[in-house]
Amino acid sequence: MSQEKRKIIPKKQPMPYQDPGVRCSNFEEVALGYSEETAVLEANRCIQCKNSPCIDGCPVGIDIPAFIKMIAERDFAGAISKIKEKNYLPAICGRVCPQESQCENKCTIGKKNEPVAIGRLERFIADWEMAQGLESTPDITPNGKKVAIVGSGPSGLTTAACLGLKGYQVTVFEALHVAGGVLIYGIPEFRLPKKIVAREIENISKLGVDIRVNAVVGKLNSIDELLEQGYDAVYIGTGAGLPYFMNIPGENLNGVYSANEFLTRNNLMKAYKFPDYLTPIRVGDRVAVIGGGNVAMDSARTALRLGAESNIIYRRTIKEMPARYEEIEHAMEEGVQFEYLASPIEIKGNTEGRVTSIICQKYELGDPDESGRRSPIPIPGEVFEIPVDTVIMAIGQGPNPLVPQTTPDLKINKWGNIMADAETGATSMKGVYAGGDVVTGAATVILAMGAGKSAAQAIDEYLQGAK
Repeated sequence: MSQEKRKIIPKKQPMPYQDPGVRCSNFEEVALGYSEETAVLEANRCIQCKNSPCIDGCPVGIDIPAFIKMIAERDFAGAISKIKEKNYLPAICGRVCPQESQCENKCTIGKKNEPVAIGRLERFIADWEMAQGLESTPDITPNGKKVAIVGSGPSGLTTAACLGLKGYQVTVFEALHVAGGVLIYGIPEFRLPKKIVAREIENISKLGVDIRVNAVVGKLNSIDELLEQGYDAVYIGTGAGLPYFMNIPGENLNGVYSANEFLTRNNLMKAYKFPDYLTPIRVGDRVAVIGGGNVAMDSARTALRLGAESNIIYRRTIKEMPARYEEIEHAMEEGVQFEYLASPIEIKGNTEGRVTSIICQKYELGDPDESGRRSPIPIPGEVFEIPVDTVIMAIGQGPNPLVPQTTPDLKINKWGNIMADAETGATSMKGVYAGGDVVTGAATVILAMGAGKSAAQAIDEYLQGAK
């Protein structure tokens, strides 16, 4: 049968999930993954179109039709090898990347039907490899050159993998006591299990990459000192871990957290397992999360699992929320409450300095702002109060200032982001490159990986004398 006459299954194979009534009280992974039969059925929805627009939608350039064809043919080993030609973190990307706005958004099938579930298939094949215990480390010939990478988040890890495969002696410096960056401290266990991240990092280590934790560049060593110590190039991928606050009355009360602190204490320090881990976190009976992005959803869903009534307060409507719709939907299913067209103007506390309530202003939507979303306009006199025990600010994050502060020759913009070439990651310092959130501001895992991959190519060309 020709492709023109081929009958297309209009909808994706459904992803099995934990029941909302069960998962809202545990930290186990929500999405359970495709079985082999389901994955093969889904892979057969791909029509293998000649122009392959899905590849253009992938920031790291995976040959998507090729690996999907291999899954359809049950060549699972070939499929994971094909993915790893471009992406060394497939189990992570298959879980947390916004495929719906990237590769799947370009899918030809998606013009009239639901697109092929590319992300779910990537996760399936990465999990299959893990279950098989396969080792696929290639032979690498050292080239004698050294590269230092600052930060072990998705951008730094991708750069490390790409350069490690090319024979560079790569050292990754991670400030925290566990490698993984935002993958470890920022994304909850129920969305991205830590064992998945650990396995992906282990695979990168097997490329000869040396990952050093508790190594704070800017304190232990400066960028200039790394270059003086014999590193031929340096890549900065320190992310956006500096929390933003609203500067409203009461933000200094006990019970007010940045989402960064709240999630770090739960994800990396395992506060949710107290007293097994001695890092308790108090949420009380009612939590308010301010914001509408993925970080806000993660915070609200985490608070829910800690036993609190969880509320998201957002100054626009659900249509303008920047979070992935799947995460919004999951939060709603689990019982998170949403208060739209509202934003806090004051946090109230008791005589002991603890949060007792939050005062909110009501809004209506006006004309679109620079981002294309309609601007919230306060409604005069429309103010209300919500009793809460905890407030979590999830309104964005900025770049960590430590490296720029200790590197005078490194140019930054007015927001504190490192200024780097959009295509190569080259900074104002010779041999120093940067990418990911420290350059762009808070973005997605896959965009940070794309930046790391581009920078790795530029570093290779620079050190091999091509540029």
